[in-house]
Amino acid sequence: MPGVVLGWDMTAALAMAAALGMEPRAAVEFLPVIEAAMVRKLNEQMDGRDD
Repeated sequence: MPGVVLGWDMTAALAMAAALGMEPRAAVEFLPVIEAAMVRKLNEQMDGRDD
């Protein structure tokens, strides 16, 4: 959908975590939570509802 952030490319996010030396199980656990918060906030900002 134009003008809406749907999510991250998790393959790329996990590759970046690995490149930074992050424990893979931690990345799998934490990245979806971080992604959800980021997507929600970006969509609020793009919609003009920046709280």
